[in-house]
Amino acid sequence: MNCWKTIKLRKEIGLNRIILTSFFLSILTFIIFYVPFSIYHGPNRSHEAGFIPFVISLCFLPTIHSFIHILPLIMMKKRVKINYKLKMKYVPIFTYYTKSHMNKNILIIVLLSPTVFITMPGMITTYLYAEYYLYSLLFTCIHVGVSYIDFWYLVQIKRAPKKAFIQNANDGLDILLKAN
Repeated sequence: MNCWKTIKLRKEIGLNRIILTSFFLSILTFIIFYVPFSIYHGPNRSHEAGFIPFVISLCFLPTIHSFIHILPLIMMKKRVKINYKLKMKYVPIFTYYTKSHMNKNILIIVLLSPTVFITMPGMITTYLYAEYYLYSLLFTCIHVGVSYIDFWYLVQIKRAPKKAFIQNANDGLDILLKAN
């Protein structure tokens, strides 16, 4: 295998720019979706009872997001080594390393799975439940900001050749091509 490209997010963009872009993407998403949903739901008052579950779910959002990346690999019966680190002493963050190379299509499914399993149900919940739409919308918009890194990787992976394989590196991804 020959390395076609190494993608290291922190080296190419920088941690401060990643955080800033994610933050602004969350705010922009909230601004875009708040107006239509507030018009649809009308002058409903949001219940204060939803605040505690919102804060708890927000604390575990990185854990849920990182686990949902692993879920498609488990469903496809790919061999995966799962590690976790505790952030802030209570919140586990999962990382995964595959035992073999992944092809481009599998990695696209892995990168899009949090969007399908968290963002889309969040938007549906925002649409259906008028009492809690503000909390659901905030959670979903924050998740869109967290998913910025996934979309950035997705753009990089889409530029790779069709027959490319992807391997998790220490701080990023390696796009590999078979040597002829």
